Amino acid sequence: MSGRYATLDDLEVRSKRVLVRADLNVPMRDGRITDSSRIDRQAPTLRELAQKGARVIVLSHFERPKGKRVASMSLGPIAPALAQAIGRPVAFADDCIGETAKKAVSALQDGEVLLLENTRFHAGEESNDPGFRDALAALGDLYVNDAFSAAHRAHASTEGLAHVLPSAAGRAMQAELEHLAQALEDPKHPVIAVVGGAKVSTKIAVIEHLMDKVDVLVIGGAMANTFLAAEDINVGRSLYESDQLKTAQRIVGLATTTGTVLILPTDVVVAKEFKANAPYRTCKVREVAADEMILDVGPATIAEFERRLHTANTLVWNGPLGAFETIPFDAGTVHAARLVAARTHSGALLSVAGGGDTVSALNHAGVGDQFTYVSTAGGAFLEWLEGRELPGVAALAVNKGKL
Repeated sequence: MSGRYATLDDLEVRSKRVLVRADLNVPMRDGRITDSSRIDRQAPTLRELAQKGARVIVLSHFERPKGKRVASMSLGPIAPALAQAIGRPVAFADDCIGETAKKAVSALQDGEVLLLENTRFHAGEESNDPGFRDALAALGDLYVNDAFSAAHRAHASTEGLAHVLPSAAGRAMQAELEHLAQALEDPKHPVIAVVGGAKVSTKIAVIEHLMDKVDVLVIGGAMANTFLAAEDINVGRSLYESDQLKTAQRIVGLATTTGTVLILPTDVVVAKEFKANAPYRTCKVREVAADEMILDVGPATIAEFERRLHTANTLVWNGPLGAFETIPFDAGTVHAARLVAARTHSGALLSVAGGGDTVSALNHAGVGDQFTYVSTAGGAFLEWLEGRELPGVAALAVNKGKL
């Protein structure tokens, strides 16, 4: 077993009905999948189980139907893409419980794969209703949770099933937990964390949790403006949170207490308009004019980041350093991301990133596949950064002794 939870290596799956909680909540437009990343990450677990002779039954949610059947939120259109990803046919059942699901499951042969309809078509999914959980459990002999991205939800298919069936983590879940443990639970120091984004208020818990674990904390994005304003620096027309100035001051004090090196921008890229290719200039943080907006970090700030990165052994990244979606205000994020990728490639750095716009920012920089691990989990990754217990993971640990 892997630490606190079982994995596929601990299961005897041949001829067993294996319920696999996957995350197939992929973005779609006009009935077409626009990003298959989540399907691709789930494929190894499903393929391995099928190859070992399991009768694989896939559970997933899709969007937010709020306990009602919504035709546009059916998982049916996902089945062909899932079949392509795992290299074998995927049958589809029009419900996840009841006679329809029972009939489809009973027709399965060893090595075959069945996708059940959206679990959130039933109100009992999100309320973790014991009756709904038991109806799902009746369809399987074993339970595998491979959806870390949904592990922060105590739903029937993400948490409840682990209490009533022998359970294990799938390969994607296992990889996520192993890399997250390497990054913060037992990291190789020095550890550097990059926290960016728009609002301090959404990242307070993240920052406070990281303070006790990292050696260097880099604050970027619009949230850095709040820290600057808290130091009586005029940030002009920049986005900042005037009601979070005392919070920023408290965090600066906390860094002093914990001995964490806090890196804030010393120079910034400013413009009078926020639009692509707007006229801009680089200046020191105390030279921002009243009619200007801070939209990116400057080269001196990136140089300080590079100096700290040069000695770091572990890095955790959450959030962009500037308005990366809009050129030329992507430069700071792109440069910093490429520095991390290069050090990772050299073998000197373990780099783990995820949450919010982070994946998009790293892909924009062309290095989305060059970090040690990039999480697509979003909210679950953020809650992990906050140090919160994830119900779906905790349930797997509880179940460990049942195998």
